[in-house]
Amino acid sequence: LPPAVFPLSCVVQNYSWGKVGLESEVAKLLASGDPLVQIQPDQPYAELWMGTHPRGDALIRDNRIPQKTLGQWIADNPACLGAKVKDTFQGHLPFLFKVLSVNTALSVQAHPNKELAAKLHTQFPEHYPDANHKPEMAIALTPFEGMCGFRPVEEIVSFLQNVPELRALIGEVAAEQLERSGSDDPRGVSAALRVCFTRLMKSEKKFFVDQLNMLVKRISQEAAEGKDTSGSNGELLLRLHSQYPGDIGCFTIYFLNLVRLEPGEAMFLGANEPHAYLHGDCVEVMACSDNTVRAGLTPKFIDVLTLCEMLNYTPAPSSSKILPAAQSQLDPHVYLYDPPVPDFTIMRIEIPASIKLYLISAMDSASILLVIRGTAVGTSTAAASEMSLHRGSVLFVSANESISLHLSSPDGMLLFRACCLL
Repeated sequence: LPPAVFPLSCVVQNYSWGKVGLESEVAKLLASGDPLVQIQPDQPYAELWMGTHPRGDALIRDNRIPQKTLGQWIADNPACLGAKVKDTFQGHLPFLFKVLSVNTALSVQAHPNKELAAKLHTQFPEHYPDANHKPEMAIALTPFEGMCGFRPVEEIVSFLQNVPELRALIGEVAAEQLERSGSDDPRGVSAALRVCFTRLMKSEKKFFVDQLNMLVKRISQEAAEGKDTSGSNGELLLRLHSQYPGDIGCFTIYFLNLVRLEPGEAMFLGANEPHAYLHGDCVEVMACSDNTVRAGLTPKFIDVLTLCEMLNYTPAPSSSKILPAAQSQLDPHVYLYDPPVPDFTIMRIEIPASIKLYLISAMDSASILLVIRGTAVGTSTAAASEMSLHRGSVLFVSANESISLHLSSPDGMLLFRACCLL
């Protein structure tokens, strides 16, 4: 039988927002995973893609396997996905697993649901390359910051009252409509929020650049005088403005929650949820799609109309965006991040130093395993030979195959495993 468990060599994306050189978790994992890799000290290492996406299909590191990439191998051996996954997702791996190292903010964006994705793909295939939805989940590896979802209305109203430049862009009528909307009428609140956000995003370029410059000047002066600028979200405004001067996205900080994750904490981003990652390193898993509707903090194509139409205008506190991990009933070393979509689940596997032999259990789904910390020798009846596992190692594990880890590190192991639990 051909090997059904094998190591992968994964594709790096050097997007400009990535952390540079060995500051980047992506670069550190690469360097540990393959000692022959040369890390360029001035190059951004933004994303590591572990999966079968056509723009980053992982290479198979096992010369006994004739197929060169994971995508080719799965196409030739679709049973490796597991019976249910194979049938549900038409013989394709349903998720893309990533590591992200974020230095400067990513664009303010949202991902369409399946219905909208199909429509956008038909109308504008050059901007929306496929017809799938793209829910995402991020789990922090280092302290991680992002914006996600609309803030509670009282926070937005407070900014409208403290930031005259914001109020000027939105206009008095829309601002008052939001101030008057009551918590007893959620649809009224959402409608008022939609009007305010759309007016902001569609404001005239020259007008909003003038307002932004006034705001930045005022906050810089207040900060220099030692005043508290938190009522205007001053620190974040100055940071984003230094990264994207004159960008409308700078004003979105007054509408969107700031979510801070500690290592091991996760956030789930459903369809139509506005978000922007700001800083830090995370593992991320998403449905296999490239559909992103952008509206700010970016030099790329922006589609303000589509974004403002599609967003979920339900205000909620930032704490509601954090998805808790549940300790597995079957294995105390496994923590499950199981989001409200069928396409993916992540397991965090933490093996203490006291354990010298650990079984990565079989499941009815293909999975991808990433080693963050620790060393072990892995053996499997489905692998061609022993596998040396260390920081940065990535393994593909076919459905219904298990791996025995013979641990050799004094500080235990930390692994993440992406899979599909139908």
